[in-house]
Amino acid sequence: MSQAPVVFDGVWKKFLRGERHDSLRDLVPALVRRALGRAKPAPELSESEFWAVRDVSFEVQRGEALGIIGPNGAGKSTTLKLLNRILKPTRGRCEIKGRVGALIEVAAGFHPDLTGRENIFLQGAILHMKRREVSAKFDQIVEFAGLQEFIETPVKRYSSGMNARLGFSIAAHLEPDVLLIDEVLSVGDMGFQQKCIDRMGDFKKQGATIVFVSHNLQAVAGLCDRALYLHGGVRALGPAREVIEQYVRAVDRPRSTTAGAVEIVRSELLDEHGWPTATAPSGARLILRVTYQAHAAVEDLLLGFLVYRSTDHLEVYDANFGSEELRIASLRKGDEIVVDFHFRAHLTRGQYHLGCHVFDTRTQEYTDRVVPTGILTVEESRTFSGVADLQVAPVIRETAATAGDPSEAALEHAR
Repeated sequence: MSQAPVVFDGVWKKFLRGERHDSLRDLVPALVRRALGRAKPAPELSESEFWAVRDVSFEVQRGEALGIIGPNGAGKSTTLKLLNRILKPTRGRCEIKGRVGALIEVAAGFHPDLTGRENIFLQGAILHMKRREVSAKFDQIVEFAGLQEFIETPVKRYSSGMNARLGFSIAAHLEPDVLLIDEVLSVGDMGFQQKCIDRMGDFKKQGATIVFVSHNLQAVAGLCDRALYLHGGVRALGPAREVIEQYVRAVDRPRSTTAGAVEIVRSELLDEHGWPTATAPSGARLILRVTYQAHAAVEDLLLGFLVYRSTDHLEVYDANFGSEELRIASLRKGDEIVVDFHFRAHLTRGQYHLGCHVFDTRTQEYTDRVVPTGILTVEESRTFSGVADLQVAPVIRETAATAGDPSEAALEHAR
C-alpha cells in the first residue's frame, strides 16, 4: 500500500442529472419496485447520469505540490471534494493521511450566524484541535486575513473576498499536513492572492503536501512540481510546465480561417544562441523561428507576431511586418521561407504564449493563424503584477532626511 499522503486510485464519480417523482402516486410504486428488486437493472451509466470524474489516478508525496488544471466542468473541484470526503467515489479509492486544511468553496464550513472569531474556533474543533491550540494561532489567522475590524461580525455579513481570506487563513494556519485549495482564491484581491501563494510555498518547504486547483497557470507553474490536466479524464500528468504547455496548446489549438495560400508549418522558440528554450529571465533576447510554405503564388503578405499572457489571454503585443519590410519577393507554389523574429522579453514573471498569422493584403484574408507558436515562462522576482518590465530603478537623492551618495546598485540597474 502506498505511503503517499494523498492517494487517488482509479477514481470514478458519477452524478444524477435529476430523478423526479411528481406525485406520491409515482413515488410509492417506484420505492416498492426497488424494495422487491423488480426494478430493471440500471446500466453502468443511465441517460440521466454523467461522469464528473473518469478513471483518475495520482499520488502526491510529502513536500510536493500538485496543480490541477483544465476547463470548466472538467472535474477539478469534484476531485478536491472527493479527497476531502465531501463526496464519496462511485468506484476507486481516495485517501489522505494526516490533518487536512481545505478551502474548496467560499464560506464552506462556516456557520453564517457565527462571527469570524467563533467560526475560527469551530473550524479548529472540526479538525480535532484543542481550544488552546486554536487560541495560540488566533492572532496570526486574523492578521493574515486582514479582518481585525470585522472579526466580531457574523460571517453572513462578509463579502465573498472576506470569506475567502478568512477561509484560507484558517486552512493555512492550523498546521495541516495536507492543504487542499480551490480556485476560490480568485475572489480575493491580487495582493492577497500573492500572499496566499507565498504562504503555500512556505508550507511546501516545511514538508506539507498541497493539491491546488486553479485557472491561474502562472501560479501553478510557480508553486507546483507537477500538474494534472483534466478534461473528460486525465489528459496529462507530469512536470508542471510540460503539462501547462499541453493544456495551452489544446485550448489555443492551431486554426486556419481559410484554405490559405501560405501556411505556417513549423515554429520554434530559441534563446539568443539558437538553442531551444521554454524559460527565460525578464529582458532576455529570444528568437521565434517560423517556417512558412506557399501553396499558391502570392505577392503581398503581412506576417503577424503576437504575445498573449496565458493566465487570462490578455494580448500583450501585436505587430505586423510587410513583404517589403521583410524583403520577401513574390512566392511561388511550393516555396518555403524561414523568418526569425528577434525580440526582447521585457515581461514580468509568468507564462506567455506566442502566436503568428499570415495576412494576404490582396484578398484581405488571413491565410493561416497559429496559436501557440511558442510558450514562454518568464522567471523574474522583482514585480508582482502587470505585464511589462519597465526596469524601474528608484534612486534616493540627498535631502535633509538622507545623506550620502545615490544607491550604486540602483544606478547600476538604471544603466
